[in-house]
Amino acid sequence: GIFCGHTFAWFFVVMVVLNLFNSALTPMSEALMLAEMKGDLSYYGRIRLWGSIGFIVAVMVASYGLEWLGVEAFPWITGAMLLCVLAASFRIREAPRLEAARPAPALGPVLRQPEVIFAFQLTLSAAFWAVVVNTIFGVGISLLLVRYTFPGRRTLNALVDLPLAVSPIVVGLALVLVYGGRTGWLGGSLEQAGLQIIYAPPGIILATAFVSLPLVIREVIPVLQEIGTEQEQAARSLGASALQTFARITLPAIRWGLLYGVVLSLARSLGEFGAVKIVSGGVAMRTQTATLLVEERYQQFGVENSIIAYTAAFILALIAV
Repeated sequence: GIFCGHTFAWFFVVMVVLNLFNSALTPMSEALMLAEMKGDLSYYGRIRLWGSIGFIVAVMVASYGLEWLGVEAFPWITGAMLLCVLAASFRIREAPRLEAARPAPALGPVLRQPEVIFAFQLTLSAAFWAVVVNTIFGVGISLLLVRYTFPGRRTLNALVDLPLAVSPIVVGLALVLVYGGRTGWLGGSLEQAGLQIIYAPPGIILATAFVSLPLVIREVIPVLQEIGTEQEQAARSLGASALQTFARITLPAIRWGLLYGVVLSLARSLGEFGAVKIVSGGVAMRTQTATLLVEERYQQFGVENSIIAYTAAFILALIAV
């Protein structure tokens, strides 16, 4: 047990050190790349470069101190992180000297670009329809698993968690395999009928609904198990139909669990990236969602692209919260 505890502690230390190295090397590589493109290392580039070197020196001091002194890891890691914060604050304080000559563009006009507006409209539309699908199928599958006994019930209960266990990239590739226009099992027939799934909004909705479906089911099932079937049986014995029993007995009893599942499903749908990237293609003004917009603008240079990327990410997080 002691050996496992020490092993875990050193593994934690190594992971912290590697993350600090990654944080240091990212701005360093950006500074050197900018220097190679522009022919010289600008003032802001030098600030980023020396700040990165400060990160690396701090990590090396913490690592050698741990090895030489043999003391606990947390004080040294805390000291290294403090040095990193000081280096970052130095860069942030000195950077405005360069940016003062070129003020950042206003936030309003940047966010009113057609690509940004379309990306958020598509994201909200896909999330809305995905939540509707998840609510209907989530409640139905939950009732099926709790109220009925049938062959394959355990298998279905296990398959419900499949979207959470499989990578979203794999989910997207599976949807392309089934609904792809050229090689998909059903895509050719659907496109002949005038319905395109892959590289179209229906594919985005389908992928988003698939990855977030278990969030509704796993919130409704425990509530159904807790309330039991006594009230439903009493309503049926008094002559109520199945629809009346569900609307007046079951639905009011599970409303809070269902609401919580819907909220989780909405947050998951807004932030879905992997599966949507595969099935949509990320074409601007056609199939580019807000998460794909953040990725595209973050990988591009320029203050305006950075503003769009970070602001779009912040808006998505705000909506999800």
